[in-house]
Amino acid sequence: MAIVVRLDRVMADRKVLLKDLADEVGISNVNLSKLKTGKAAAIRFSTLEAICRALNCQPGDILEYVSDES
Repeated sequence: MAIVVRLDRVMADRKVLLKDLADEVGISNVNLSKLKTGKAAAIRFSTLEAICRALNCQPGDILEYVSDES
């Protein structure tokens, strides 16, 4: 997979719990957990926006492109 989700790192840096972020963003713990572990196949821009607002970060802090050739 060329897109790596770094949500776990951003959450750890800000000392935010999964449950608290899920409540603030308005999505289920299960869906946020799937995103956090990189098991989600897609993310809505509205969800990404809400996560960035809650964590005070940019989308690039959460999502990273990694070349398959590495």
